[in-house]
Amino acid sequence: MGLTSETTVYVMAAISVVCVALLVWFWPRLARQGLWPVLGRLAAVGVTQLMIIAACGCWLNSSYQFFGSWGELFGHVDTAPVGITQAAGHGSDGPVTGVAAKGALIQPAGDQQLRRVSGLPTGPAAVNGRVESVKVIGRRTGVVDPALVYLPPQYFQPAYHRQRFPVIVALSGYPGSVFNLAQYLRVPQTAGQLQKSGQMQPTIMVMIRPTIAPPRDTECVNVPGGPQAETFLAKDLPDALKATYRVGHYASSWGVMGYSSGGSCALQLTMRNPGVYTTAGALSPDYKVKDDPTTGNLFGSGLGRVNRVNGHDLMWRLKHLPAPQVSVLVAESKHGERGYPQTLAFIKAVRAPMRVVSILPDKGSHNFPTWTREMPATLKWMNQQLTFPQDVVPRHHPKSDHIAVRASGAEPSSGATEHR
Repeated sequence: MGLTSETTVYVMAAISVVCVALLVWFWPRLARQGLWPVLGRLAAVGVTQLMIIAACGCWLNSSYQFFGSWGELFGHVDTAPVGITQAAGHGSDGPVTGVAAKGALIQPAGDQQLRRVSGLPTGPAAVNGRVESVKVIGRRTGVVDPALVYLPPQYFQPAYHRQRFPVIVALSGYPGSVFNLAQYLRVPQTAGQLQKSGQMQPTIMVMIRPTIAPPRDTECVNVPGGPQAETFLAKDLPDALKATYRVGHYASSWGVMGYSSGGSCALQLTMRNPGVYTTAGALSPDYKVKDDPTTGNLFGSGLGRVNRVNGHDLMWRLKHLPAPQVSVLVAESKHGERGYPQTLAFIKAVRAPMRVVSILPDKGSHNFPTWTREMPATLKWMNQQLTFPQDVVPRHHPKSDHIAVRASGAEPSSGATEHR
């Protein structure tokens, strides 16, 4: 039984019911005086409570996909295989299938999570687009991380067969999964609707989790002697996508967004790697990475620790380092979320050439309903900052035509407030 399967949930619930029934049935026998009856009562109550908690935990994990397998739950993570399969031709209309290719960076994955997501595009890919389930292989880090990739209809249309596309990477919070991005944040559904209505240029959406060493929360940091999360997201991931899909090769075509700790990662990645990502959308982020029980020691020890800590403190960076030439959006509710004062301070600290806009609703909580409300405005604004790539893939035959598509130049009208 898989950790996220409904069968596991039902079995755990049945065991809990049996434990409760046995506790009630045997309680009279355990009601006597003496050491052993007392220990028996404690053991019976403890086991029953443990099973009820485990059943609730399985149900929550099945609903929100915090951990995808028993191995992940106990800290066992996949390592990159020596030989993997490479995604097939990008213009095809079928599912991701592959051929043996040593050193390839994208591997087709099962569609178990996709089958549970509602509202994904169906029918001809050239009409409705397509969502693919893949695993991303980190060439430098050896990380294997699941991802979902939304390809717009234009990606499959003959007129665009040599055209590259802008990319927005969407990051989940901790300990979330790509399932949360698709089912609860509605990333591919929202992007597809906006693109279909002309409010967003054709864009590839890549949904991935920044938790590369579950259950540890690595906060997009290169941990000394540990997981190299920043390297994976700032180097391995772009390299893998560029090697497999027709995506832009320049930073002006790349953006990254996320919610909660994923939003924090989006800001960190963009401000620390402006040559990779030039646009960020951060929903309910933090502005400083700190050690806590879920992260462990992220920054090591010794003389370099202070510099590493400061390097991941965005307020410190804005005060002491040159501002990067990037554009960022931050979203925080005035009432219902605790980060509103820090968000105002961050906005005030930003200076040229960096640009910041904000979404500051009057009310909202740190949850998916709030972030879902903020998603359309965030995607539209980010898309307006990205340049539609003018570079093309090599000609395959003399009859290939290149259609130049110009990026939208509209001013931000998506509900975001610009701060200068």
